[in-house]
Order: sequence, then C-alpha cells, then structure tokens
Amino acid sequence: MGELQHKARKKPVLQIKNLHKGFGDLEVLNGFNLTLFEGENLVMMGKSGSGKSVMIKCLVGLMEPDQGSIEVLGNDISTLARHEMDELRTEIGFLFQGSALYDSMTVRENLEFPLRRHTKKFDLKNTDALVHEALENVGLPNTINLMPAELSGGMQRRIALARALILQPKIILYDEPTTGLDPITSKEIIELMKTIQKKYNTSSLIITHDVDCARVISNRMILLLDGINYAEGTFEELSSSKDPKIMAFFK
Repeated sequence: MGELQHKARKKPVLQIKNLHKGFGDLEVLNGFNLTLFEGENLVMMGKSGSGKSVMIKCLVGLMEPDQGSIEVLGNDISTLARHEMDELRTEIGFLFQGSALYDSMTVRENLEFPLRRHTKKFDLKNTDALVHEALENVGLPNTINLMPAELSGGMQRRIALARALILQPKIILYDEPTTGLDPITSKEIIELMKTIQKKYNTSSLIITHDVDCARVISNRMILLLDGINYAEGTFEELSSSKDPKIMAFFK
C-alpha cells in the first residue's frame, strides 16, 4: 500500500515503455519498462552486458531504439528536433563511470564546460557563482584551480558530481557511482548523493553493482535481466526474495 501511495503522490519524470534494441541477432533489450518518479532514488541493477549502457544511450538520444517509447519530463524524445533534444539534455545530469574529467582542464574549466554548451540557459559572463555553488555542494571549494591529476579518486568523483549538478538538472543519471572507490569514500559519495537529492529534490536513476549502495540510497529498485525489468520493489522486498535469479544479485 505504501508504494501505491508513493506513486499516487508523485508524478513520473521518466517513462520507458516496451523498449527493444538489438544488434544483428543479439536482442539486448526485449520489452524493457521503467518509470522514475519525481524526487525518487531508483536503483537499477543488471549483470555486465545486460543492456544498461544501451538503455542509457537510448534515453539520452545517442541511440535509436528498434521499438518502444521514452518520455523525459513529458517529452516523447522520438519527436524532438536536435535543438529540442539538446535543450532537454540540460535537465539531465550525468555522473559518468570513472568520473571522466578532462585532464587538460582545471576544476573550474571542467565545471564551466557544460555551461558553455548551453549558452541559452546560462549567462557565461557570470559563471563564478554557479561554479562556486557546485563546489560548495560537494565540499570542495578550494579545488577550483587544481588539475584532475592533483585530486584523489574520491575527490575526482565529487568534482564530476559537481559538474553534473551545475546545469541544475531535474534528473541525474549515476553510472556506477562507487566503482573503484574504497569503502569509506564510497559511503561518503552515497551520503553526498542523498544530501543533494534532498536539497534539490532531484530524481535519480542509479546504475550500480554495489549492493551496499543500493541498500542505502534506493527508494525502489529494478533488476534488468534477459532484456526486461525482471523484478521491481524495495531493497527489502527484493533481497528477501526466494527466486534464484533475484537472489543472485544479492549474494
């Protein structure tokens, strides 16, 4: 009943319906469905090669699905012109696996980069306030003039998160946010994700193999298996399942 009440109160910000995508004889997504609600932390887990990356590329318009529909903030992305899709992407923050900072740019320049790509939404003459706010949000205001090579792995992940936040998106996609980090730093990143979600009421889709991350951060979970959303529910519901395919995710 609690989950039904949650869905009744919240509106969907992202809906994927009957998504199919294949490559030759390989069917990667085979009728995948997903709904992300406003202000929700939705964790998606799937084995390597299960189609998580393909789903993300379809979601942000980098790959065209064979069948199905994707709605982002009420927009059917298949109907959008290129400039409309570019505008919609400003509402989606993306924390890449491994941070993906530009090595040749300072922290300031890394954060300013997405602003320069969206000059209609932001005044480039006044980026200082946005850069400083983003760095304050991740607790690293004094790194503004450093190069990525001067930062630890955990600090790089925080800066990458600051870059994802600087466009003030309504949706954030996290791709393996704790991969490669030690347990203490992973915990700090997860707490930071929770803090940001509360501060900005962002809706987050978190793709992870990290069971501890899923347990702490998720309001709800989806398990991607055999190209479909094989199981959905809270961490408690799924982790206590007796289905061998579901149990395999939590071992």
